[in-house]
Amino acid sequence: MQTFLNFLGGGLLQLSWWKVVLITLVLTHITIASVTIFLHRSQAHRGLDLHPAVMHFFRFWLWLTTGMVTKEWVSIHRKHHARCEREGDPHSPVVFGLGAVFFRGAELYRQEATNPDTLKRFGHGTPDDWMERNVYSRHNLVGIMIMLAIDIALFGLEGLAVWAVQMAWIPFWAAGVVNGIGHALGYRNFASPDTSTNIIPIGIIIGGEELHNNHHAYGTSAKFSSKWYEFDLGWVYISILRFFGLAKVKKVAPKLRLQPEKAANSLDISLATLQGVITHRYEILARYADIISSTAKEEIARLRPAIKENDPNCKWSLLSRCGDWIGRGDEVLEPEQRAELESVLHEEGKLSTVVRMQVELSRIWESSSASSEQLLADLRAWCQRAQQSGIDSLEQFAQRLRRYAA
Repeated sequence: MQTFLNFLGGGLLQLSWWKVVLITLVLTHITIASVTIFLHRSQAHRGLDLHPAVMHFFRFWLWLTTGMVTKEWVSIHRKHHARCEREGDPHSPVVFGLGAVFFRGAELYRQEATNPDTLKRFGHGTPDDWMERNVYSRHNLVGIMIMLAIDIALFGLEGLAVWAVQMAWIPFWAAGVVNGIGHALGYRNFASPDTSTNIIPIGIIIGGEELHNNHHAYGTSAKFSSKWYEFDLGWVYISILRFFGLAKVKKVAPKLRLQPEKAANSLDISLATLQGVITHRYEILARYADIISSTAKEEIARLRPAIKENDPNCKWSLLSRCGDWIGRGDEVLEPEQRAELESVLHEEGKLSTVVRMQVELSRIWESSSASSEQLLADLRAWCQRAQQSGIDSLEQFAQRLRRYAA
């Protein structure tokens, strides 16, 4: 009887509480690594290839600790990128609201997993071997029940808590924090056409997934970090696997390369410049956003002396209220916000010119039918207009644009 009670109290291992906590954190971290390396970077975006043994370990571990089916996860994530922040995005805070995604992210995932069209359209290329068809997909709940039995056997009744944390780890951090907070709070290195943000410094907890804006800018990159101060733990693990020949990196984000200023001054804009501009368009738009922000602040300061007291519809009040929206894509603005912006930017002026020039610049890489020669001519014309605009910040921006290289 005493032996049985001892087993219930501490299981086979009979560990102190802090050791149980430490082991739980290690187990959940392996799950995070499995999601970011296998499901996300390798399967969903094809940024790297994994050795079959490594790939199968990740599949087996996720079967035990999450019950997620590879094809379902990959399909839902690919659809998120394809429909980001628009109707059809499976878990966008813009569509569903931040609270819904943060607290009900796992529920939204399960709902989308029942959509056969999503699986058919976005689930291509995922594992389809005997184990996947007959075990992992068909009996996905069996794995987490086996994990429950293992946890109880190793830790006794404390194993119930260990198992509960394992089951909640991915729904909270991936479905809630990354898909929710990662589209609401944080900073942006790149002006990608969505609301994605980087939410450091919690990278060691979620394996680099916190660098969400970097990922949305270069979705197929196996490496998520961009700035020197950003730490991508998932990339560390990938580098170790690559060193031992267990992983092959296929794609990483291109490094920014600028021609020397003197060279840019003496040379015409070339096809290489055009390619560099298109490649780094989200970094360029992020820099342009600073111009819009500073110009809006100048306009607010200029209009302030003429403010009409208690008049919420005067241009100063409108501009103060919607200054942060200027330059953002229509897909992340409410109709009322777009209407207010249009009224603010209706009159000709420095701010209207800067915003109009941003739209014209974006059209260069958004065009899907124009030839390279036409796009090059458009870029040259844009730089000429910017340098003749009489707006110092725009002139300097155009000069820097000439330095981009493929």
